[in-house]
Amino acid sequence: MLFQYLVLDILKILENERTISSPYHLLKGKRSGQTIQDVGIFHLHPYFGIFPKLSRKKYDEEIQKLVESQLIQITDNSFHVTPKGIQFLRQYEPLPLNGWQYRGNEHLFFSRLSLIVQSLSHAREKVMAFSPIQKDEEIQHWVRHFLLKNDYKSGLLGHNLYDEILQSLGKVQIKEQAKEIVVKRLTGYQMPGFTWEQLGMEYQMPELDAQILYVACLHQWLNEILPNRLQYPYLHQMSEHIRADIPLTGSAYHTALLFKQGYSIEQICRMRKLKQSTIEDHIVELAINDPAFPIEKFISKEDIQQVLVATEDYDTKKLKVLREVLPHLSYFQLRLALVRGENVCN
Repeated sequence: MLFQYLVLDILKILENERTISSPYHLLKGKRSGQTIQDVGIFHLHPYFGIFPKLSRKKYDEEIQKLVESQLIQITDNSFHVTPKGIQFLRQYEPLPLNGWQYRGNEHLFFSRLSLIVQSLSHAREKVMAFSPIQKDEEIQHWVRHFLLKNDYKSGLLGHNLYDEILQSLGKVQIKEQAKEIVVKRLTGYQMPGFTWEQLGMEYQMPELDAQILYVACLHQWLNEILPNRLQYPYLHQMSEHIRADIPLTGSAYHTALLFKQGYSIEQICRMRKLKQSTIEDHIVELAINDPAFPIEKFISKEDIQQVLVATEDYDTKKLKVLREVLPHLSYFQLRLALVRGENVCN
């Protein structure tokens, strides 16, 4: 039911504004201008990219369940959350997710951790030949370097890492069930980690719900580890490059560097041989990520206020409607006002 809550929560926020497919692209972490823009406009940062492997078939099945349970109604690709759906949402607390910051990299952290735990447990039993739980050669190389760097043969690494895991997880503010799911995913000597199917059976919940708790726990765990390098030196090493300070798509990052050097949008278009609309997408993404981004460089504070008033008066954030109401503003200016305007005017 957690997954249904999550999708329904997104649908409630996007009601009358987007299509029934929008939550799917958000959960997958689609790097399109539209999806990234929606993150900023509708404040959907927690949910971005938390299910990178979610299939469209599975998503459609879950939408159908919401329809059959009379939690939503769908007509011509538009949708409406029913009163029963609103009641359903009130039964749950918001999930402690931070998808925008981690972008799926929490799985990389856990992959490193799981292979390290597996390696140390086999080393303790003096069994050096085993089938690694992680097949990715880059992860294997990273773990090999980590083990040698931290002198795993002395036995201290395993002992100290165990203490770090206990101490850090103990401070994470999340239900114990979520912590148990994370720990049970780990593999040790003659002790394989639980599959999602096994976890679903163990806790009597859908597999997707177990995965949500797992991701939420990893996000909160990383929030505990990252600021405390001295307290958790080994776990902190495993979390390197997991969270970006300003998480931009690759192309947007290059645009951001040029913008910060003082180049105009027109100059960046020529230098990068990209369309103006593409560079504008990058600028909007930068505005979403950087609290200090000067959107007043592109739209006045008075015009921002007009946009915010229009969204209230017409009860919409649809660009087409706002453009008709405020024809003197471009779509680019409207998008900037929607993703950052409240910060500027408050």
